[in-house]
Amino acid sequence: MRDAYLVGAAQTDFGSFPDESYRSLFRTAFEATRDSVPAGIDPDDVDEAFVGTLGVGGRQLGLSGPAVTEHVGLDGIPCTRVENACAASGFAGRHAVQAVKSGMADVALAGGVEIMTDTSSDATKYWLGVSGETEWERLSGTTFAGVYAQMADAHMEEYGTTSEHLSRVAVKNHGNGAKNPHAHLGFECSLEDAENAPVVADPLTLYHCCPTTDGAACALVVSEDVVDRYTDDPIRIAGVGAASDRVGLFQRESYTSVPASKEAGQQAYEMAGVTPDDIDFAEVHDCFAIAELLAYEDLGFCEPGEAGPLVESGETELGGERPVNTSGGLKSKGHPIGATGAGQLVEAFKQLSGTAGDRQVEGATRGLTHNVGGSGGAAVVHVLERESETEVDA
Repeated sequence: MRDAYLVGAAQTDFGSFPDESYRSLFRTAFEATRDSVPAGIDPDDVDEAFVGTLGVGGRQLGLSGPAVTEHVGLDGIPCTRVENACAASGFAGRHAVQAVKSGMADVALAGGVEIMTDTSSDATKYWLGVSGETEWERLSGTTFAGVYAQMADAHMEEYGTTSEHLSRVAVKNHGNGAKNPHAHLGFECSLEDAENAPVVADPLTLYHCCPTTDGAACALVVSEDVVDRYTDDPIRIAGVGAASDRVGLFQRESYTSVPASKEAGQQAYEMAGVTPDDIDFAEVHDCFAIAELLAYEDLGFCEPGEAGPLVESGETELGGERPVNTSGGLKSKGHPIGATGAGQLVEAFKQLSGTAGDRQVEGATRGLTHNVGGSGGAAVVHVLERESETEVDA
């Protein structure tokens, strides 16, 4: 199969935008993505598109992919809407890679969009809830915060993880988000802020939970046959892995791991021919603070039970051995469900092209993105690497 390369990626600001539509947000992200391609790109070059969205509020559930691609001038190309809950546009990225590697396309667009802030809190909870196990979790009153609170409780009981460990995730990611002009919650928070915030679902406080967000993001994936038309400094998508699992948390053997993440990570590492130790930075799915700690363990950054001490050590901070969520993560950058996975690819593109500004990881040559649907019913991992020998400096 042919190699696939990421040649451009960009996003809108993430936040609350009452004057925007899903079409206008997607247009902003797409045009910024075109501008991010070093040698430029013509829309006519795009052979296929994949668009991730959940459809919060019920807007344009049918044909929402073609509805946004025709709006940006991609008339006539095949477009597929991808719905895999919070992992929708991460899987859109995987589909784009598959299209390019298989020879079906030379240039594929992977994007995502969501508007979440124009419905009532009850309606938003409903639309978030449809990504969990409906019959035995949602209809019995369990929320996503409640599900992740159970995971946090189990991790605390089994490994001695503390509330302070959860809060350190929040402090780190808010610190990074404060350096990201696109972040929804672009402000710092203290350990005391996170620890003393109102409880959402014990032991999770408000600062342990991501916001509901509007936004869009896009990435352009091209084949080895045409990559030289668009850049002299290619970023190879070296590995991709994906897996599914039981949708309901209660159906799984363990509450302290996300098996789909482990499987997706192993697949991506194997395809890329690397190990977790080779990863310079990572964007992981931190919808709740405990989710980031689980990702450390599931992706092999530490052994089971060691995630709390790892975040406490500073290793995952900017300037640490392996920075995690330099964008601010879902916690600070925001979580527009359908756009989150593509947004992670945007941060990887910026880091590997040396355009991450104050968040730049010095010497970054290889990064990872990790996108999860629901509480672990689906997961997708990408490993990306620079092929240029030019150093990226902070």
